[in-house]
Amino acid sequence: MLKVERLTKTYDAAGGRQLTVLKEVSFGVGAGGSVAVVGPSGSGKTTLLGLCAGLDQPSSGTVVLAGRSIGELSEDARAQVRNEHVGFVFQNFQLVPTLTAVENVMVPLELRGEGGADTEAAACQLLARVGLGERYDHYPVQLSGGEQQRVALARAFVNRPKILFCDEPTGNLDSDTAHAMVELIFGLNHEKATTLVLVTHDLELAKRCQRIIRLRGGAVVSDSAAKSGDALPGRAR
Repeated sequence: MLKVERLTKTYDAAGGRQLTVLKEVSFGVGAGGSVAVVGPSGSGKTTLLGLCAGLDQPSSGTVVLAGRSIGELSEDARAQVRNEHVGFVFQNFQLVPTLTAVENVMVPLELRGEGGADTEAAACQLLARVGLGERYDHYPVQLSGGEQQRVALARAFVNRPKILFCDEPTGNLDSDTAHAMVELIFGLNHEKATTLVLVTHDLELAKRCQRIIRLRGGAVVSDSAAKSGDALPGRAR
């Protein structure tokens, strides 16, 4: 489902220098697989996630997503691949402020031309599943950070993605809500064979995945399977 080869990303810095954020990162994950990317702040985790999803272009290296080499595609074609195959949970939510919770959840399906009563019903059902059944008509400014994160999670699920990218999905949630969201994320991974790529600082959450990739200074320092007993049976297969 996702294959990354020698992915490198550099930016121009002051004084004509170049800042290398990622250094020849390579890994792959198959359909229904799960991988966690961990590392200290500034290690390149979020940059890697954006490159894997085609939200940014690498300086060198390749990304094959759902069978498509996305570096060879136009921006419109990359957007189509994301809409057809990808779900996102961003650390900063990325909700549309002028849309209600249910309207935000409906956006991916409406971009496919799947609007209407059935789409709204599906969005409301997902909001109920994440504990926001009574807040469907609220705007983002009327919701707490944790509630906005739950709207973002529902939006990520609504298009039945083949691969789900999560950037610190529980970072703004209380412990009880975070537990419920983790069960929902791994439930999708297990029940629907949705591939999961998860960026997190939470090592206990990372251990729920099949594999853990550790970054430091933009480079992979380890890529290993979860230890026996770490990945809970029936959750991360």
